[in-house]
Amino acid sequence: MTRRYAVLLTVCLSVLAINLDTTIVNVALPSLSTDLEAGTRDLLWIVDGYNLAFAALVLAAGSLSDRWGRRPALVVGLLGFAASSVVAAYVDSAGALVAVRVVMGVFAALIFPTTLSVISNAFPDRRERAAALGMWGAAVGVGVAAGPVAGGWLLQHFYWGSVFLALVPVALLALVMTLVFVPESRDPSVPALDRPGLLASVAMLGTLTYTIIEAPERGWLGSATLAGFAAAALLLVAFVRIEQRVPHPMLDISLFRDRRFSAASGAVTISFFALFGFIFLITQFFQFVRDYDALGTGLRILPVAISLAGASIIGGLLAPRIGTKLVVAVGMTLLGSAFLWITDIEVGSSYASVIVPQMLLMGTGLGLITTPATESILQVLPPSRAGVGSAVNDATRELGGTLGVAVIGSLFSSIYAARLASELDGRLAPEVLGRAQDSVGVADSLGARMPGLTSATDTAFLAGLHASCLVIGLLCLVGAAAALAALPGNGYRPFVDDNEPLANDEDGLTVANLDR
Repeated sequence: MTRRYAVLLTVCLSVLAINLDTTIVNVALPSLSTDLEAGTRDLLWIVDGYNLAFAALVLAAGSLSDRWGRRPALVVGLLGFAASSVVAAYVDSAGALVAVRVVMGVFAALIFPTTLSVISNAFPDRRERAAALGMWGAAVGVGVAAGPVAGGWLLQHFYWGSVFLALVPVALLALVMTLVFVPESRDPSVPALDRPGLLASVAMLGTLTYTIIEAPERGWLGSATLAGFAAAALLLVAFVRIEQRVPHPMLDISLFRDRRFSAASGAVTISFFALFGFIFLITQFFQFVRDYDALGTGLRILPVAISLAGASIIGGLLAPRIGTKLVVAVGMTLLGSAFLWITDIEVGSSYASVIVPQMLLMGTGLGLITTPATESILQVLPPSRAGVGSAVNDATRELGGTLGVAVIGSLFSSIYAARLASELDGRLAPEVLGRAQDSVGVADSLGARMPGLTSATDTAFLAGLHASCLVIGLLCLVGAAAALAALPGNGYRPFVDDNEPLANDEDGLTVANLDR
């Protein structure tokens, strides 16, 4: 194995650790609901505490890694991620777990843009870089695949904290490989951190996510909810104004004037909005409605993960040949079609003949979107600023994932609670109904003792699932139309600067000539 492919393996393993975290935690949600007495809002925060910190800090982290060095950024990120995973395994309340999840998200934000930055510098040739990005995308798919299965097996044999402990050896192995294989590369000319922009973006994302997650409890048209949305909008305007005025913005707003860049960013955002929202709901559907155990749930999510990994590689190979426009538009159409199909799913729908084809369609669509769109984003900037382009890509992923969990989870929660009350029609005491509305896990556990509650819970759950998937499906079809209108076709020439120096390590070895 040449050294730069050892570098690729290292960054893929780093990405694997981060994505294992997302899927392992989702499989554990029913256990957390029971053992930590976590309601739906608590579960949303356990997932989105990580996603929110990740999304809010990834742009700043990409800039810092470019300036101070990608190798030390990977080292610090992986070490911190491993340490915070250990802490998460031993907390004893939902609130404490949310806090640790935020810390994990901070270190994940440091890791993720650095991996893409290293790939961009190690593989300057477009076709080789596209293939490397395909492997990187496949590592995301492997994380989606291995997380539920590994998490399910761990939950069958150990307590819920084991799903966090399982992340530690993966992160530590990636850390050792980073120290051995990854050379130093940096761009000392990268300007200092844009602190006003960072503060405004964190405040905006935090306010928006908090408002969405709390909306089912407060009411979507309640004064507190409307005030929260208004505050988030004002903070967004402030962030844009700050970025337009500061000499060295954290996010170059002018990049979004390029339709190809903005459309690729939008495609990534929509695809991860769909993926994260789906995983949040499907793990609970399998365990609460279909009564599968944790391992059975993990195994049954494999079709979407395997097809995602395979299509990521295919998408990376097809985009340079037939154009990003066609590949992403087809992917978006397949993804939207899968979610619209899911709106017909019932409690007794066949797993083999209905659910598996839906997942295969979904994973194929996701894979065809993510790798070509990621490459399109990275084409805008030269290799020395790869961390910035990588961070924009990562920010769109995490923003989509954060909003996917928040919006879809909250929409589901609102519809589920209203439908459950309608189905039961006063047959439960108000305090018992309130507990069942707050947590599907509580309703599921009460169903064995209260006639009719299980059937009502299943009906309410499906109502929320169908409405959520309808929203996602329509959004994906809009994304397909946008991709056809704005993304580059086969004749598009990406950014090329033959005079752009490649990043050097401290010994004078360029990342690009590692094989020489």
